[in-house]
Amino acid sequence: MIYLIGSLRNPEIPKIANKLRELDIEVFDDWYAAGPEADDKWREYEEQRGHSYVEALSGYPAEHVFQFDLHHINRCQAGMLVLPAGKSGHLELGYILGQGKPGYILLDKPDRWDVMYKFATQVTTELEEIIARLT
Repeated sequence: MIYLIGSLRNPEIPKIANKLRELDIEVFDDWYAAGPEADDKWREYEEQRGHSYVEALSGYPAEHVFQFDLHHINRCQAGMLVLPAGKSGHLELGYILGQGKPGYILLDKPDRWDVMYKFATQVTTELEEIIARLT
């Protein structure tokens, strides 16, 4: 199973997931169902309760979401980071790579280059190149 990593605001995530499924590649992208404002709504809720970011990270909502994602990250055989993506996505890919699993980066048109992407198993602008390695 490949854990598809990306932004809740990236409309390409379900399209890429469906393309992988069409090729009989098991993919986990269920985290995307939370919607593009999930993180913003969590922040608003916690701020209304008078919680700081650090305090909110210790709360039930954060722990629930974290454990949900972690369970599926731990059971994956590989990860694919679809850019653009934020800090969470990069941490998830790093965690997968740290477990010795393959991790791929599907580039968009980045405004900044980063040499540390060399940690990834493969960096490409072509989904087909990653698919060839997965099949």
